[in-house]
Amino acid sequence: MHLPILDSKRNSNPGWTNALIVGAAVEWLVEAAEPPGRRAFAANRATRRASLSVCRRRPRHGGFAVRTVGSHSAEAETAKVGAIIAVFRRIHAFSRLLMASHDYLKKILTARVYDVALETELERARNLSARLGNAVYLKREDNQPVFSFKLRGAYNKMAHIPADALARGVITASAGNHAQGVAFSAARMNVKAVIVVPVTTPQVKVDAVRAHGGPTVEVIQAGESYSDAYAHAVKVQAERGLTFVHPFDDPYVIAGQGTVAMEILRQHQGPIHAIFVPIGGGGLAAGVAAYVKAVRPEIKVIGVQTDDSCAMKQSLAAGRRVELTEVGLFSDGTAVKLVGEETFRLCAAYLDEVVTVDTDALCAAIKDVFQDTRSVLEPAGSLAVAGAKRYAEQAGIEGETLVAVTSGANMNFDRMRFVAERAEVGEAREAVFAVTIPEKRGSFKRFCALVGERNVTEFNYRIADARSAHLFVGVQIRRRDESDEIAANFAAHGFTSVDLSGDELSKQHIRYMVGGRSPLAHDERLFRFEFPERPGALMKFLSSMAPDWNISLFHYRNQGADYSSILVGLQVPQADHAAFDRFLAALGYPFWEESGNPAYRLFLS
Repeated sequence: MHLPILDSKRNSNPGWTNALIVGAAVEWLVEAAEPPGRRAFAANRATRRASLSVCRRRPRHGGFAVRTVGSHSAEAETAKVGAIIAVFRRIHAFSRLLMASHDYLKKILTARVYDVALETELERARNLSARLGNAVYLKREDNQPVFSFKLRGAYNKMAHIPADALARGVITASAGNHAQGVAFSAARMNVKAVIVVPVTTPQVKVDAVRAHGGPTVEVIQAGESYSDAYAHAVKVQAERGLTFVHPFDDPYVIAGQGTVAMEILRQHQGPIHAIFVPIGGGGLAAGVAAYVKAVRPEIKVIGVQTDDSCAMKQSLAAGRRVELTEVGLFSDGTAVKLVGEETFRLCAAYLDEVVTVDTDALCAAIKDVFQDTRSVLEPAGSLAVAGAKRYAEQAGIEGETLVAVTSGANMNFDRMRFVAERAEVGEAREAVFAVTIPEKRGSFKRFCALVGERNVTEFNYRIADARSAHLFVGVQIRRRDESDEIAANFAAHGFTSVDLSGDELSKQHIRYMVGGRSPLAHDERLFRFEFPERPGALMKFLSSMAPDWNISLFHYRNQGADYSSILVGLQVPQADHAAFDRFLAALGYPFWEESGNPAYRLFLS
């Protein structure tokens, strides 16, 4: 880069000459400092040119100048000087940003993480890639010794604590994974550590903290979120004189997490459209973004949060840190009410955007990763995958390379049932409807014929109205808009329906509460039937039900087993018992009568 030589004789107009040298210097300074493709510099250039009104290369002279109209007037000269000052202010602010990026680049390159952490695989998710039409790679941080990336930042911070302070011990607050990183590092360094975790932390994480730390670690449970645990940890720190190892708002922690980006860019040197990073307090996102924008600024870095724990998204929108009053706890690893000061500063400077996803999307992403890797992520660990899916769908991109950081796998076993239940809805593989049919003979069978060969995932009904019956029905689908087609088909055949696929109350509670006592369920006998679980098997069973006896109760849910159980109530008058028993014997399905079951007597009859 060279500074153009300016010839004042050839630039004889005073309106150009006065500002020519300054204008040339401004352009040269900014372009000399500008790495090609940097988003923020490009935006700064656009602002600079707007501020200078006309700042251009004149073909005859090969230099840069600031044109002023009526350049000899005081107003024009004042405007000219103001524009130049504004440019220099922007240059100064951006130079500070550039220096900060280079400072973190050095910290990341020299971070001490590999004494304990692994360089994890960058693994292609073949099934997910095929479905999205993009090459999706998973950065497998769930394969670290503590099943989370948090080990990197924790160890790097502790490795930089002075020996005398380290001897007194350390303390931290964590939603679980950072706690394991500190415990593991403390055991390796033979340092005493106090770890405060929320009472909502999954037991698998609490047990792992104790296992990794052994006798060097004391675990305290306090508060319902990370922020609550942090407040308690600060009190304990002051009482005992310990060194605080922050889970995200510390330059050494951020640098340690930033080594994830260093590995990604080394492992995949081809084009990358975007890297997706989960965000709780922002340490991983800040470190990854700072490194990527310093080395490969053309790559987007996109943060992902849940709809009910999106402190970073709200903070970036407001231009300041926003503290949430409540946070969702399903993704416990990112349940942070207030992001860090340093992480917010870095994310505001380098992060391209933040996308949010709901609980169902997390469950679907856990299933996606399992199908590709046979590994089970925790909810926070699947955030980046869910975000990549959401972004690809909304942006309509195809043929691009997307990288998602699978940040953790400390999953409570008890949660797997919920994940399996909600994954189908989150992936738009199940639609749930409330359907109203006439309460008259033949309606039930006509509805079953309409559903046809579709795979029914759920079917619940209880007689409650003499004129109409209300069914809770789940149907397997292949795409999101298919539920609209099903609803239209119901309406065309005279069945009113309400799509409940996105209704939280229905998915969490109502599906389990269809039933109860009914004054219309006279002469009811209750049976449990078993049949092989295959597509169309439920409809075949329903079709075999004789029309002579009214169905007063029906409950079925596909549990993913090879055989399913159906609970059926039929209204059989005393005079029909013999005929009904002959019907059951000829039905061909194993059955057990539950009419005398105490639970039935207490809650249903």
